[in-house]
Amino acid sequence: MTPADFDFVAQMLKRRSGLVLSTDKLYLLESRIGPVARKHGLGGLDAVVAKLKANDEALARDVTEAMTTNESFFFRDKTPFDHFEKLMLPAMLKARAATKRLRIWCAAASTGQEPYSLAMILREKSALVKDWRVEIIGTDLSNDVLSRAKAGLYTQFEVQRGLPVQLMVKYFTKEREQWKIKDDIRSMVQYRQMNLLDSYVGLGTFDIIYCRNVLIYFDEATKRGILERMAQLLPEDGYLLLGAAETVVGITNVFTPLAGAQGVSVKPAKAQPKANVA
Repeated sequence: MTPADFDFVAQMLKRRSGLVLSTDKLYLLESRIGPVARKHGLGGLDAVVAKLKANDEALARDVTEAMTTNESFFFRDKTPFDHFEKLMLPAMLKARAATKRLRIWCAAASTGQEPYSLAMILREKSALVKDWRVEIIGTDLSNDVLSRAKAGLYTQFEVQRGLPVQLMVKYFTKEREQWKIKDDIRSMVQYRQMNLLDSYVGLGTFDIIYCRNVLIYFDEATKRGILERMAQLLPEDGYLLLGAAETVVGITNVFTPLAGAQGVSVKPAKAQPKANVA
């Protein structure tokens, strides 16, 4: 691939998804575009670029989805789910006692492990949220990963990554060589196709937003725009969860890190109690 062709693809990806693709990621481009080329009956990267330059929309969509699909697994990094169970959920149960309504958005939900992990925690705490209206919305740019998330089917390898065995036995059933999440958990999550660069109108407001391991792929201006639009969807006592390598510091002042809770950010306008998730 020539430098000019790489630049063309990188600019297309930036425009369509916000992804910043540096030249040291050529190997990633080659590995992920290979299957797309075969799907479209193309011989290789050069043929893919030629079709992209001819404005092949279906190919551009598939290339974008292939490059923005990220790895996911159940209870990834553990700490963000401990924060949900021990910090955010208790705070929301108290703050929303009158309305008994809780809304959670998992942006870039991928194949569904993150929203289903939250759903399992809520099912384990079912006595506390009895008679509550709880909504979990999972969004992603890729229709392919959303189809997998909706199906709730996972390989043996996928259910072994981070999922406690007691939860696997309790909330999954074996279907040949795969494991299917039970309908009562699957029904707790709604999935929608969405590009984080697009308008958030129609999503409604949320109490908690998980946007983990996504911002690292964007430039600072794109990060700022996403964070500031997400802030508009959160009330003053809402919570934003970012990945371990992500931060709001130096990007925007609409959020501030919550002391003692790694990865958790809140709005600075309202004083927040010091986190205690021990």
